[in-house]
Amino acid sequence: MEWQEIKQVGVVGTGTMGHAIALQFALAGYPVTLVGHRAASLEKATAAIDHDLATFKEAGLLKEAAAAVTARITPTTDYAALAQADFVIESVVEDLKVKQAVWREIEAAVSEDALLGTNTSGLDPDAIQAVLKHPARFAVAHFFNPAQLMPLVEVVPGKETAPATVTVIVDLLNHIGKHAAPLKKAALGFVGNRIQLAVLRECLHIVNEGIADPAAVDDIVKYSLGRRWSLVGPLASADLGGLDIFAKISSYLYADLGAETGADPTLTAKVAKGELGLKSGQGFFDWQGEQGKQVVAARDQALLELLKKDQEEE
Repeated sequence: MEWQEIKQVGVVGTGTMGHAIALQFALAGYPVTLVGHRAASLEKATAAIDHDLATFKEAGLLKEAAAAVTARITPTTDYAALAQADFVIESVVEDLKVKQAVWREIEAAVSEDALLGTNTSGLDPDAIQAVLKHPARFAVAHFFNPAQLMPLVEVVPGKETAPATVTVIVDLLNHIGKHAAPLKKAALGFVGNRIQLAVLRECLHIVNEGIADPAAVDDIVKYSLGRRWSLVGPLASADLGGLDIFAKISSYLYADLGAETGADPTLTAKVAKGELGLKSGQGFFDWQGEQGKQVVAARDQALLELLKKDQEEE
């Protein structure tokens, strides 16, 4: 199968990621079957899609009427509706047993030619595809949150995934305006989360060692590494800076970096106190009141501007 042969898409899961993935395909012109567990979850997803479309319209990113986009999305609780889908992507809760159960339902409903993807942020694709009768057509397609604004999707093969499956999914995702990055093989956390957690571990180490407070750490990343890495990645940055210099720094700095290998004690303590970040109103920072809302709104607005720039450059 070539990506051009994919005419209909199925999305299973109606949460934060599921509704956004459905929207991405509908914006690209694909009829989408959105499968949810309950009618109430489908209603919530529909409302979220309407909200995202209104945001896109306000930002000048919507090229047609919102009603034309939503008309392509068919919400249902019936897996049998996936029978005509050429590509199905699942985005349910990050629980292996739940995903395995859902995939048994999906495979029983789809045609033998349909390609399959799971939007997991780190579960082993081998363990998920182990329940499939045709695992060669299955791969991870890991969208980053918020999926409607972040361009990257990691495409990760399991041991039984056919190379052609990865190629078609990458081409399809690029066609709908995402930036798909294929991995050679699966690894715990894939690539994005491995890098994110490595940086986070050192940030926490710096705070715990009394080197800098959370606000200073965030400022240093935002106004130096963050800006640079949005233009050229860390490996290209090393090339530009001189690999001899980075080799010298690594010779003495690696040994002094944080090397926590278990659950991070700082994060564990925060969670135990109910300090979960934005969702609870308190984390390393205070997210209550208008200030927290303004930070999130400013982030999303900046992401919208970058998305608009991406579209202009296409």
